[in-house]
Amino acid sequence: MKDESPGLPDDADFHAYVDGRLDADRRAAVEARLAVDAEAARRVRDWIEQRDALRGLHAELLDEAIPEHLLHAGERLHHRSSRLARWQRWGGLAAAVVLSFALGWGANMQWQATVAGVASSPSASAFARQAVVAHAVFSPEVRHPVEVDAKQQDHLVQWLSKRLNRPLKLPNLASAGYELVGGRLLSGGGGPRAQFMYQNANGERVTLYVGAIDGAAGKGLSETAFRFTSDAGVQSFYWVDQGYGYALSGKLPRQGLLVLAEAVYKQL
Repeated sequence: MKDESPGLPDDADFHAYVDGRLDADRRAAVEARLAVDAEAARRVRDWIEQRDALRGLHAELLDEAIPEHLLHAGERLHHRSSRLARWQRWGGLAAAVVLSFALGWGANMQWQATVAGVASSPSASAFARQAVVAHAVFSPEVRHPVEVDAKQQDHLVQWLSKRLNRPLKLPNLASAGYELVGGRLLSGGGGPRAQFMYQNANGERVTLYVGAIDGAAGKGLSETAFRFTSDAGVQSFYWVDQGYGYALSGKLPRQGLLVLAEAVYKQL
């Protein structure tokens, strides 16, 4: 007789545990595994910290009603999905593939038009938001805050310069008490992004976020002009220089972060 009992908890169960999507029995099984598996428990703690950081960025929106135009868009997309299911039954796999491409493209265009009043097209402010979110996600990491550490600084700069198609420089913030931790490659709304992380003796971290911003995206933000944003305790100064955006983010007082941003700007 086939054994239908669930296996040992795995990463899928851990993610569901963090999201609160397990029933009581499976949750108990996961907690039992975490009690004896220190590495799994550490990963889950890191995921919970990342979840809470992301939620904190938009805490004021969690209790707000969903705007009517987004509900309408959702209904339209649901109807489109139902049509796709009928095509899968009636027309076979080939027809479904063709329709799925067409509906996906149409839904994407409709979605962009629908949310235009809520989230503007890619802009310098959207770039800053990406930088803040990236900082909130990766700065709490203990074991894997970066992909390439400071010991491979030359490789890090060459790799990210190639991916961003622009020679990058690594500012030296040692005089301000911050040493390079390393960096990573990220994906942004306008293409690849680089994130460099620095840390001081107290363990406080700041991140420099870099990526291309085209002419339309940078509209309204004069070249090299500093702009400031703050969300859920994460502060960020951002600017555009020769078509590229830069954002320095951290949980520092505004004046302290400005001093670091000016030091970064002068070295770039």
